[in-house]
Amino acid sequence: MFSAMKTSLDKYIEDYTAEKMPPPMQAFTIPNLPGAGNMHFVQKVFEGAFEFDVIFSSGSGSEPIKSADVSEKIETTIKSFSERFIESFKPQKPFNDKKYTGLAKSLFSNLIGGIGYFHGDAVVDRSYAAEYEEENEGFWQETAEARARNQQKLEGPYELFTGTPSRPFFPRGFLWDEGFHLLPIIDWDVDLTLQIIKSWFNLMDDDGWIGREQILGPEARSKVPQEFQTQYPHYANPPTLFFVIHSFLDKIAAAKSGQQVLGSENANGVLANPDAALQYLRDLFPLLKKHYEWFRKTQAGDLKSYDRPAFSKKEGYRWRGSTKTHLLTSGLDDYPRPQPPHPGELHVDLMSWMGMMTRAMKRIATTLSESDDVAAYSKIETAIIRNLDDLHWDADEKAYCDATIDEYEEHALVCHKGYISLSPFFTGLMAPDHPHLGEVLDLIGSPEHLWSPHGIRSLSPQDELYGTEENYWRSPVWMPINYLVVKELLNTASSSGLHQKQAAKLYTDLRKNLVDTVYKSWESTGFAWEQYNPETGEGQRTQHFTGWTSLVVKILAMPEVPVVGSTGHDEL
Repeated sequence: MFSAMKTSLDKYIEDYTAEKMPPPMQAFTIPNLPGAGNMHFVQKVFEGAFEFDVIFSSGSGSEPIKSADVSEKIETTIKSFSERFIESFKPQKPFNDKKYTGLAKSLFSNLIGGIGYFHGDAVVDRSYAAEYEEENEGFWQETAEARARNQQKLEGPYELFTGTPSRPFFPRGFLWDEGFHLLPIIDWDVDLTLQIIKSWFNLMDDDGWIGREQILGPEARSKVPQEFQTQYPHYANPPTLFFVIHSFLDKIAAAKSGQQVLGSENANGVLANPDAALQYLRDLFPLLKKHYEWFRKTQAGDLKSYDRPAFSKKEGYRWRGSTKTHLLTSGLDDYPRPQPPHPGELHVDLMSWMGMMTRAMKRIATTLSESDDVAAYSKIETAIIRNLDDLHWDADEKAYCDATIDEYEEHALVCHKGYISLSPFFTGLMAPDHPHLGEVLDLIGSPEHLWSPHGIRSLSPQDELYGTEENYWRSPVWMPINYLVVKELLNTASSSGLHQKQAAKLYTDLRKNLVDTVYKSWESTGFAWEQYNPETGEGQRTQHFTGWTSLVVKILAMPEVPVVGSTGHDEL
């Protein structure tokens, strides 16, 4: 084909010279000379807006498909999609203008369109090298040396049915992204969502590990730098699929009480049959248990080697996989952590994820009437919530912080105010009467720290590392964390408590800021973006990011909450 095109170009150059070539739409063409062979290339050239049909009319069909048939089907599909979309995600005030519906339909369509089936082998290092235990000071250097020994092997083949963060740029499965992808999708189609969840847990190995990035087959690996291809069975990722489990449990409870449930239009679907919903949970519960216990075992923090003020001597957690500058396994890549890394570190965000995960396990056990499990998970949940305050709350900084071991071998807090400081809140672990809730809400609403006109920043501008180096999670606004914050602000604003008014004000303003930021960027560029600039609101990094950025669809559909009185945040 390119040879044929070059023949045409050479003739134009000969006739017109390279300086006076005809326009590209005329010059970059192939000659209309079909020849022998088993493949033909068809080139169509248009000037201005255009559309055309590509129709395959099977010989086994009852009659040939015509262009008019395709047009009719497209119109019917668009109409039915639009009607169902409004039922599922109707934008609420003040976003009931048609332009916001256009944004929501575009992003959600692409989110659904990003679902795919993937198959192939994976690169895994199962050497279980002693260095991977990360027990010594300077462990990140030892683990780098172990990785450099290249003990990885191909495993599989595996298969995965999943959404993707971005079809052009990240066309594969990411474990912590997928939990966010499925939060809107479960409101559209519960059964589709349950298929995807089961597919992910079918990847789990005998120990309970699921690889954080699913790079299946050589085609998938061609899109990934070599140093990021290998997966390690002691590396975790935020367990966001458990958010989707929470949503499924909410829908089961709503269906049981006779309410109309989003995503349950299928008359033969799981939610239409209470026994089928419970059976799905029974089948999945052993897999969830194994995965949960894998987390507790492999990501356990050291509470016994040091004198630490904790209600429980068991509940403390540390992400494995730190380097000097990055902690990819946390999902927050370059977000500042204690320096240098220490084997006695405890990470507040992982503790929060474990609390959310434990609460989901307790809810499933309750639904399945597994009383022994309910009691066990309740005890762990209480210990985690108590230890969050004992191990991670800094009374001077008025924030939740990572912990480490100082030069005197004592427990010490290292505060980088930002997303991890909010993790006990956005994972739903702070009740309306929590003693530190007011201070966390103050941090969210502080323009000197996390509040920006375009969403909650990932790191406070007061931090010396704000906007430095790679600046991936060191200032930008990210939709997944902002969505979780908005959701919890709504929960707080909807409950009776001391901070109800403050939460309502923050909720209303943050919701508007996020929608406006995504809409304006989408309107000017045509894209959803991976992240947004906290100063300008411009989209940044990867475009076509219709994965978790599509959570704006759920934000648009959230209810308007009346703000009564003043709570000291009028400047917002």
